[in-house]
Amino acid sequence: MLATILSGAFVGVDAYIVKVEVDISDGPSAFSTVGLPDSAVKESKDRVTAAIKNSSYNFPANRITVNLAPAYVRKEGSAFDLPIALGLLTAAGQIRQNVGKYLVVGELALDGDVRGVHGCLPMAIGAKQNGFEGVILPMDNVKEAAVVDNLDIYPVSSLQEAVDFLNGDLFIAPFRHDLQEVFSRQPEHLIGFEDVKGQEYAKRAIEVAAAGGHNLLMIGPPGSGKTMLAQRIPTILPDMTLDEALETTKIHSIMGFMGENISVIVQRPYRSPHHTISDAGLIGGGQIPKPGEVSLAHNGVLFLDELPEFRKDVLEVMRQPLEDLQVTISRSAASITYPSNFMLVAAMNPCPCGFFGDLARECRCRPEEIQRYISKISGPLLDRIDIQVEVPAVKYEDLSSDMQGESSREICQRVQTARKLQQNRFENVQIHSNANMQPQQIRDYCQVEDDSQKLLEVAIKQLGMSARAYDRILKVSRTIADLDGNARIHPSHVSEAIQYRGLDRDFWSK
Repeated sequence: MLATILSGAFVGVDAYIVKVEVDISDGPSAFSTVGLPDSAVKESKDRVTAAIKNSSYNFPANRITVNLAPAYVRKEGSAFDLPIALGLLTAAGQIRQNVGKYLVVGELALDGDVRGVHGCLPMAIGAKQNGFEGVILPMDNVKEAAVVDNLDIYPVSSLQEAVDFLNGDLFIAPFRHDLQEVFSRQPEHLIGFEDVKGQEYAKRAIEVAAAGGHNLLMIGPPGSGKTMLAQRIPTILPDMTLDEALETTKIHSIMGFMGENISVIVQRPYRSPHHTISDAGLIGGGQIPKPGEVSLAHNGVLFLDELPEFRKDVLEVMRQPLEDLQVTISRSAASITYPSNFMLVAAMNPCPCGFFGDLARECRCRPEEIQRYISKISGPLLDRIDIQVEVPAVKYEDLSSDMQGESSREICQRVQTARKLQQNRFENVQIHSNANMQPQQIRDYCQVEDDSQKLLEVAIKQLGMSARAYDRILKVSRTIADLDGNARIHPSHVSEAIQYRGLDRDFWSK
């Protein structure tokens, strides 16, 4: 007898439907799984066999064939355990109801308990798009799947519960989740910009970067506060929209990084990988490509401390994600695209010893050492960083002062106001911030006056800036105008934006 249970898997961050076809036929006892299963899927026969027997159901002593269609796509993971078990019991006549209206996922323990799996949010979204009435899944994944509107989510904790529910012997109420309540929770930050002494110029640059989602590079001697400033950036980032939250949650869901009792990620990610990371760890990779740090930081911040300590080939692979806001990983098995719209924040010393250009301490590095150190950051990569700011050593007067700096709450209010203007501006296009503007949007929203054009002409001709730098100056100018609440870009806004592009002349030209 043949039975079909509908399940799901994902390619990249998007789900597709998998038909789990179970056939019981005459012949010697055997259990085979076909349809390009990986090792975890092949091992499901042992988990399913033990779970069925330990749940007091009759296991058929016949030839069992399980096909996972479409057969040309490789299947991985343990999420097919529960649908295989339900298909086998349906084919054996132990489940009497039609199961085809549900999408089923879940891993089985040997005693029949149902364990959580990765990627339930994209699979729930796929179930809704394909017209399913509901999803049967593990209790551990119920909250993340329940964020999908107009889709019934039925959590089960054991194989027996799933069978009883399908046979009509057990009532399970669809799980409901209040998204508004989740988004209303204000994040609690134990640190803030009020802790930072001095560095007003750097704090202003960070505010502009956060308001427009711009990439930022801080350069200065050791102990000047670069890492301290970067760690406080999450305290001033604007709230995520629902679309941004779902995009981010899908990536973390397929990686299994959701955490206990987390239904949707409402705080912007902040990723800070160590400088020993590989290019596959940063961009993504593997035989079946998985997302890397640039995708895990999607809609958030990727902080690279001690930037020149990263391998040069690792840094260079960031060029395409920074430009295209997505990364495509090609392997012989598959070619997968992941979103990677992140705000790059980087920090570095000006030389190996850290004191080049410092007025108080002498640099001991030879010119060739400084050049070798600085050249680890290539011109094309530097050109993609919108804001470059020097962070000098903090003066004693600032360190010893009892005066507190401006709080993160105050800065965040201005950032939120500026980002709200951008959301209204780009409501009809798939753009979340000024940094994401394409040439058409730059022409529409970054028109400047004659005085500003003269400033830009000087920047391009005399300072040797590229066409990419020209566009990025206009984007930053638009953000500065938004912070000031101005609909038009004035010369003062353009002048400030140009000042944030000066480090390549001060350091890289030496």
